[in-house]
Amino acid sequence: MGPQARPDCPRVLRRTSDCAASHLAALPLALPGDGVVLGLTVYPMGYIVIRVVSIPLGVTLEVIMSTIALNAKTFAETVNQDGIVLVDFWAAWCGPCRAFAPVFGAAAEEHPDIVFGKVDTEAEPALARSLNIMSIPTLMAFRDGILVFSQPGALPAASLAQLIGAVRDLDMDAVRSEVAAAEATARTA
Repeated sequence: MGPQARPDCPRVLRRTSDCAASHLAALPLALPGDGVVLGLTVYPMGYIVIRVVSIPLGVTLEVIMSTIALNAKTFAETVNQDGIVLVDFWAAWCGPCRAFAPVFGAAAEEHPDIVFGKVDTEAEPALARSLNIMSIPTLMAFRDGILVFSQPGALPAASLAQLIGAVRDLDMDAVRSEVAAAEATARTA
């Protein structure tokens, strides 16, 4: 059996060795697609194998995904799930994006209960345009499917930690009421 996403945390993959020659792939990078097949082991969609290690029979290992790559097909499903989703819009040529990447990655490792996604604006220009991304890096925060923060510019680690705390502390009933009132106003205008 291949690695399985843990139901309580989608960024944690769990694999129990089922034979003496079993292997576990360490999967910290994401790649869009229908999955990677390695021998008889099929890895879930969105993962790329970067390292394989032997594990003893019956041992269960967990791999925590740092960040996941998002694309036009996976973006809506990811940000509309319950909980917190942070999305970094970036490009390889962007200096501030490269500077922010380790800050974002460190926060992802610190907060395994939060989904940290990355959108490569060069690979997904239509997605970036549809979300009005005008400069990069841009960070968006979603909670329970509602966009609660969007700002261009690289954040220092302390500011990102403060943002995560603020998003955690949101009164989502009040947020949903504000969204409903804004939608009602827009319909009557």
